[in-house]
Amino acid sequence: MSFYIDGYVLPVPKDKLDEYIEMAKMAGSVWKEYGALKVVEAVADDVQPGKVTSFPQSVQLKDNETVIFSYILYESREARDEINAKVMKDPRLADMKPDNMPFDGMRMFWGGFKPIVEL
Repeated sequence: MSFYIDGYVLPVPKDKLDEYIEMAKMAGSVWKEYGALKVVEAVADDVQPGKVTSFPQSVQLKDNETVIFSYILYESREARDEINAKVMKDPRLADMKPDNMPFDGMRMFWGGFKPIVEL
């Protein structure tokens, strides 16, 4: 398989969803400009709390929040590392600090994934 995936999950207050979408569009366009193949942001639609674990439990979801599930697709792990290094230095994202984000970054989780099955 010839691609690599960064995935992340985070809680967003429902009243800040539009603000999050605008931020995600801007940031996603920066990732794409530097070479990401695809950027997908998705909001919870059919996501239920579980008995042991679930998307809501994973981010300690509050009543006024929704879950965002997102991923970025790259050609390879090496491409991802190069792209992310450029993105982190881009001045268009310089204002993105934990204290002015439309979500609680302390409850966000993410990671890089190497595909093992592709159909």
